[in-house]
Amino acid sequence: MTEKKLNILVWNEGVHEARNDPETMAEMYPEGIHGAIAAGLRDHHPDSNISTATLADPEHGLSEEALATTDVLLWWGHLAHSQVNDEVVERVQRHVLGGMGLIILHSGHFAKVFIRLLGTSCSLKWRNEGERELVWTVKPSHPIAEGVDNPIVIPQQEMYGELFDIPDPDDLIFISSFEGGEVFRSGVTFTRGKGHIFYFSPGDQKYPVYHHRQIQRVIANGVGWAAQPQIFRDAPSVSNAPRHWYLEES
Repeated sequence: MTEKKLNILVWNEGVHEARNDPETMAEMYPEGIHGAIAAGLRDHHPDSNISTATLADPEHGLSEEALATTDVLLWWGHLAHSQVNDEVVERVQRHVLGGMGLIILHSGHFAKVFIRLLGTSCSLKWRNEGERELVWTVKPSHPIAEGVDNPIVIPQQEMYGELFDIPDPDDLIFISSFEGGEVFRSGVTFTRGKGHIFYFSPGDQKYPVYHHRQIQRVIANGVGWAAQPQIFRDAPSVSNAPRHWYLEES
């Protein structure tokens, strides 16, 4: 991977760590899920600026100033999607359309900003019995798949299964299979405006998946692909006004 000096922001709602079995979470992710993700990124992007933010931070840590200097935003959410302020969601959406990279991880498929950018429900099938997941590379030529085992073996993980209600992706890079027989499109990309988006599902809060070296490699590759520090960044306005408003004024 060609190293570029990037500004990377890892966002985690930070609710599960405090609310659900905090002792186990503290043992598994002592710096929070965002801390584990950031640590993995530092191994692969050692010269980049990597910071973290959570839901409890002012403006959720996603102020206009913070986003304007962010090349790639990573998003992990689970219990508190509805608590993310709509103004912040619109702000993130604007910056993605303007060229900021966005990596949506695991249960972030239900993040408001992901649903808005994709325009579908982003729903899926789910169960959690701690089964093995195999992550199969189906587009080995893609830079996100560079240096990645095929398959990646995750000893314990919750199951995500089809149908995954997303638009047809630009790239289907990974498909996961589970012991129960289900399959899932676990690594897909999209382009919205100037922004590159990568969704990657492995990484549950109950299992130490973000310490898995191959999962760290995929996420780091995703950051390298989504980053576009060389392009002219702008953040176009986003309006939810009905279309007839524009027609009446034209």
